[in-house]
Amino acid sequence: MAERTVSDLIVERLKAWGVGRVFGYSGDGINGLMGALRRSEGDVEFVQARHEEAAAFMAVGHGKYTGDVGVVTSTQGPGAVHLLNGLYDAKMDSVPVVAIIGQQSTTVLGSAYMQEIDLLTLFKDVAAQFAQLASSPEQVPMLIDRAFRTALETKSPCVVIVPHDIQTAEAPDLGHEHGIVVTAPVWHPTRVVPREEELDAAVEILSQGERIAVFVGQGARKAQDEVVQLAEKLNAGITTSLLGKPFVDETLPFAAGTMGHLGTTASAYLLENCDTLLIIGSNDPWTEFYPKPGQAKAVQIDIDGRKIANRYPVEVGLVGDAAETLQQLSQRLEAKQQEKEAQRAQWRSDVETQVRAWRHLSEQRANVPAEPVNPELVVRELSGRLPGNAQLSIDVGSCVYWYARQLILPPGVPAHLSGTLASMGCAVPYGLAAKLTHPDRPLVALAGDGGMQMLGVAELITVAHRWRDWADPRFVVCVFNNRDLAEVSWEQRETEAEPRFPASQEIPDFPYAAYAELLGLAGVRVDDPAKLGEAWDFALSADRPVVLEVLTDPDIPLLPPFPAGEQKLPGMRSALAQEGPAGAHARRLLDTYAAGESELRG
Repeated sequence: MAERTVSDLIVERLKAWGVGRVFGYSGDGINGLMGALRRSEGDVEFVQARHEEAAAFMAVGHGKYTGDVGVVTSTQGPGAVHLLNGLYDAKMDSVPVVAIIGQQSTTVLGSAYMQEIDLLTLFKDVAAQFAQLASSPEQVPMLIDRAFRTALETKSPCVVIVPHDIQTAEAPDLGHEHGIVVTAPVWHPTRVVPREEELDAAVEILSQGERIAVFVGQGARKAQDEVVQLAEKLNAGITTSLLGKPFVDETLPFAAGTMGHLGTTASAYLLENCDTLLIIGSNDPWTEFYPKPGQAKAVQIDIDGRKIANRYPVEVGLVGDAAETLQQLSQRLEAKQQEKEAQRAQWRSDVETQVRAWRHLSEQRANVPAEPVNPELVVRELSGRLPGNAQLSIDVGSCVYWYARQLILPPGVPAHLSGTLASMGCAVPYGLAAKLTHPDRPLVALAGDGGMQMLGVAELITVAHRWRDWADPRFVVCVFNNRDLAEVSWEQRETEAEPRFPASQEIPDFPYAAYAELLGLAGVRVDDPAKLGEAWDFALSADRPVVLEVLTDPDIPLLPPFPAGEQKLPGMRSALAQEGPAGAHARRLLDTYAAGESELRG
């Protein structure tokens, strides 16, 4: 083998791009890179997951918690295939990720060799912005640089495929000659601001609005103060997408919480009754919860012009950085005489009344008796206990509803999940990425038993392997053990008017807390709601990672806020009636929730 290989050059390039950690799983197709990572003596750490899908989720999580590029690697064939789910998560949630993937040697490509698949075809959709196969050592630095620049510029996954013989080839000395492209590991974000006439047009719409709703997505992560200042100026109410939830202080009296199917009654009121809508950095797909087209005049701010008017027919689209654009709007609104103060003051009062009503309703719901534990209460007991320096990861399933509706995040606490792909199994891999980035901060992961059985149980082995290196050992995995794919069961009742299908939705019981103890972690099993607070206190002060397993009731309904939820009731009730005695408990709970919504709406 050469004294300095192409793989050594790749590791050097990773360091130049500021990469300190690569997630992945080894195999013969990527062993050249593994050797170079070993020779780097820890300059670039390799984090071994239990499965390539989990490694890809870790890379996405790294990108979400840090804002930097997440890097993942795998061998060819099955290892590469396993990356797809995590890379689609990055694509759909706009996260910069670079995947460096091994391949059989160039001399055998096209021969139907063992583990040889057409990787460029495999990745051409998920890595539509950049996917390339290296066919010479001289190409590799340029491909790595372009992958990183493209990932950062487009906020998307990019793929570089490096055949094994190129990985182990001698590192090239690139000269100044025809056919050689010499590049540099350099990228700087562009300053993007809207044009003056577009800002003026947006101000005209906002200044004429009487009932203004501000809809905040993850694109406002660096504009949190500006969002609140503009909302105060306009006497507007604020709602968020699921991905935008961590970026708005939900203790504000005019913060209506998350919108959409898993949203709040206050957010439904806000969007149902507004006459003006300001969308900031969101591409949320729950369009049936937006104002009816024509109901509200709309302004949208987004750094990506492709997302303007993608979900709602806006009058003005402002392509630009959220913080700077909001500052420009605020300055212009100050200079413009405000003519709607009285109407806006009444609107703000109405919104705040709805927010208070929602908070009362959410408290009532958390205390509805369940068999044995109400999952809403599990998250409500965490709210207020979550440390101010914590990090949070959330799996996909019914636990997302309870996070969205019951958890008030302390300002500055990051919380991430697979938002648009909505892939189960992400909570523990995301949590590991967050913890490895900030080992001095506690991590809480909320996961259903379905997600845990997909990837979480295996990745607890990774937690057990690494936790002794963490300055703060607290890594709490709260498992909602209801022995059911509860979100799927309720979706079947809601969208199909079909009863629960046990062979499809029922999942095996598993001793999550006891398994944690087998791994040398701590485990707590709770089947009494009175013991939830004590269990959270123990988990958040333990000297090692904890699996908090709570036996929760799968029949707590996933009822959308009215009026959408009201329209779903007949089908849900019909499905539950078909379940016979087994559906009676869920029917009573559904009627309780519906009665609370009806009373709130008067």
